[in-house]
Order: sequence, then structure tokens, then C-alpha cells
Amino acid sequence: MKEKGNLPSWEIQRDGRLEEMFAGIVPWYDFLNRCLSLRRDVYWRRELVQGLSLPPRPLILDLAAGTLDVSLEMLRQHSQARVAAADFSLPMLRQGQEKLNRQGQGGIFPIAGDALALPFLPATFDALTIAFGVRNLPDRPAALMEMRRVLKPGGMLAILEFIPPERGWLQKAYELYLTRLLPWVGRVFSRHAYAYAYLAESIKNFPTAGAFCRELQEAGFREVRQRRLTFGVVSLFYGEKS
Repeated sequence: MKEKGNLPSWEIQRDGRLEEMFAGIVPWYDFLNRCLSLRRDVYWRRELVQGLSLPPRPLILDLAAGTLDVSLEMLRQHSQARVAAADFSLPMLRQGQEKLNRQGQGGIFPIAGDALALPFLPATFDALTIAFGVRNLPDRPAALMEMRRVLKPGGMLAILEFIPPERGWLQKAYELYLTRLLPWVGRVFSRHAYAYAYLAESIKNFPTAGAFCRELQEAGFREVRQRRLTFGVVSLFYGEKS
């Protein structure tokens, strides 16, 4: 293990271009999340956390934690929780650490690591959350198995992800938003239009909700359920480690 920027980092093979892309949009990341979602992202994260059934003083893994918005929401709803906030992007975690410093917030521990080789013992966490990160994983089945490994028996997995509508006028409007508006706004504000073009492609290439539920079941999760939010443009997925 090596130390980088006061955060522990494990030397894991990963796509350096993806890491570079996320590093490039850090200054505008939170602002554009609020702008592009009309602040619905705040509501989505709140609903993600509210759907969890947790024991007293739970130990949580927030995977693909980014700038720690989900981790902070976790402590707002569960003040006794301890959250390991893991992401492969050090610049994202540093941005999140600045939030923690401003708020004087304890209970959240940023950790740089890779979703395909998590630096935790088996059966460590009561729950695992991941918001808008599953579609970025290069080997999703392997990552889901790794998530299952670090959960305690009966521990909950909670995933928040964009799921494009499959038909109708909303599907056409959403595709226009992804292919036209999203890259344009990214270019105007962050000057990294390619990052938001990648975002659009990653959303379009993600499985349907039904197919993803089957992936969760095949990875060993039971009681898998889905809940659509905001006209179905995003979905919550929950499952328990069997």
C-alpha cells in the first residue's frame, strides 16, 4: 500500500483514461450534477439511503463514492453510522474531503481503491451503496461478486443508476437529452465534453432494469427489487446477500 495525497491507495490495474476523465471534471462535478438533474440528484440519494434496513451503528461501504454526497446523506439519516467511502479517483475523494473539513464531519473515511479488488475482509459491512457507478465498472459480474464478498450475510446492497426508458415519447426525449444537451452543457461549463459524451454512451449501453435484476440474482443476491424514480429515468435496486 502506498500513500498518495494523505489517502491510502492500492496499486490496482484499471483504465487510466477513465480515471483521468473523472479527474478533469472534478471542479464542476457537483455543480453539474445539480444543474443537469434540476437538483433531483439530492432527492435520489435521499431515497437510496431511506430504502436501507440497518442495524444500530452500522458499518457501510459507499462504493464509487466520488465527492462523498451519498456518504454525507448516510450520516444525515444515520448519525451513528461509520462509512468507508471508496473510489478509484483521488481528485474526487480530495474534493469530498474538503466538504468533510468544512462541515467538521466525522464518521466518513475516504479510501482510494478499486471495485474489482476491494481492500476489505469478507463479511465486513452491514450495507453497501453505489450511486451512478455500476455502469463504469469494466467487469460488472466480477464487481458484483466482490461487493457480495465484503457484505455480511443478510447485508444489503443498494444501487442508484440511470436506466433509459425503453419506449415512447419519454425514451425519445431522454435520448435527445443524452446525445445533445448533456455533452453541450459539459462542454460549456467543464470544457470536457468528451466526459459527458461518455456518460451518455454508458447510460445507453446499460442493461434494462429486468436484465440488471437478473445479474444481481446471478451474483448471489436475494430479495432483489427495483424502484423507479422521476418518470423512470433513474432506478433504485436493492438486494440482500444470501
